[in-house]
Amino acid sequence: MKNGKMQSEKYLQLTLAVIKPHIVKSPFVLQKIRNLIIDNNLKIVRSRRSIITQEEVTLFYEEHKEKFFYNRLLTFMCSGPSDIHILADYDAIIKWRQLMGPTRVYQAQYIAPDTIRGMFGLSDTRNATHGSDSVESARREISIFFKDFDIRRWYQNEERYYSLGQLQFDPVAFVHTIDRNLMNRN
Repeated sequence: MKNGKMQSEKYLQLTLAVIKPHIVKSPFVLQKIRNLIIDNNLKIVRSRRSIITQEEVTLFYEEHKEKFFYNRLLTFMCSGPSDIHILADYDAIIKWRQLMGPTRVYQAQYIAPDTIRGMFGLSDTRNATHGSDSVESARREISIFFKDFDIRRWYQNEERYYSLGQLQFDPVAFVHTIDRNLMNRN
């Protein structure tokens, strides 16, 4: 306590980022998006490239089940590999959503042409990327795609290293890892 007030510690926030199949098929565009992630100081906590399974996509888009575009969305999301990442930063959710731009591509192209969706989105289904819209949805979405990732344990054991920037970056795996030399000293 300082001056009778508790000092609040600020923790990193996690969000899920999905780079959709039509982007992964385009190495030049994929690299531009990866550069935006790195240039905006988002840390990549976990990373995987895979074709999203029917089980994963059904859970992921559960809230859209009754909408007219649901089947088209599921078919597209399972049509090829996606890059799926857990990103961290102090305001990771809003930062990633600002980089992506509006969900509707025509809006993005008109009012936010320099965003990911403004530059690389093709349609509302093929809008290039997905990002969690809240802490609750990030938690739910991360659990769908990273079943072995324990958010609570990450905050207990790893968050401080990411917060302090005590990391190494592997550009091939596109992931930040804790600098083991520093970890062993602590």
